[in-house]
Amino acid sequence: MDVAVGSENPVKRRAVEQVFESATVETRAVESGVSEQPVGHTETIAGARTRARESFGTDVAFGVGLEGGVAEFTSSAERPTNGVEDDEFNRVDGLFLIMWAAVTDGKRIEIGAGPSVRLPDSIAREVVSGAELGPLLDERLETNDSASVGGRMGSDSIAERSSADNQTQSDSITESNSVNSRIGSDSIARGQGAIGVFTGGRITREGALADAVACAASHLLDD
Repeated sequence: MDVAVGSENPVKRRAVEQVFESATVETRAVESGVSEQPVGHTETIAGARTRARESFGTDVAFGVGLEGGVAEFTSSAERPTNGVEDDEFNRVDGLFLIMWAAVTDGKRIEIGAGPSVRLPDSIAREVVSGAELGPLLDERLETNDSASVGGRMGSDSIAERSSADNQTQSDSITESNSVNSRIGSDSIARGQGAIGVFTGGRITREGALADAVACAASHLLDD
């Protein structure tokens, strides 16, 4: 069985290989049809679906699309609410890193999500202002030592969170710097990913994307 992934990023290829263990996985350069920094679940899912469709062909069994983005977590005003639960959900503040996968067999297309992590406020503000998350983190991690990076990312959140929360975030960034130094000079997108940065290397981009692919592929593989 052959599988195509709509990206030339080796991290995405390896993530797909984790799910389709016996398949030959090839990368294909395709356009996502969305912005370089997708914002919101709708745009991020659209990018994943487009990549899946564009990568699929008669020479493969499945086409896979993977897209990372940022989004706020709020309940939709377009659907009925569920009382107290939705009220609590609306109190989740901040901008989150998200990732979606789409898998198609040429007839059906399924989607699945990977893990999410809240971005530090200083980073979130720059992303909202138009910065792309990957290059932004590349700049922070490659031009500052671990202590200064942790400080820059968390210093302007002190008034908004407890000191314990800020220490946890700073420790996470510091640890992730150590992980980044071990993987060499590759960009964030081709290394541990933003998810690795903000979890201190406990979750890698490859593993997180594999989870999303597994969720998306499950219905197709089980039929």
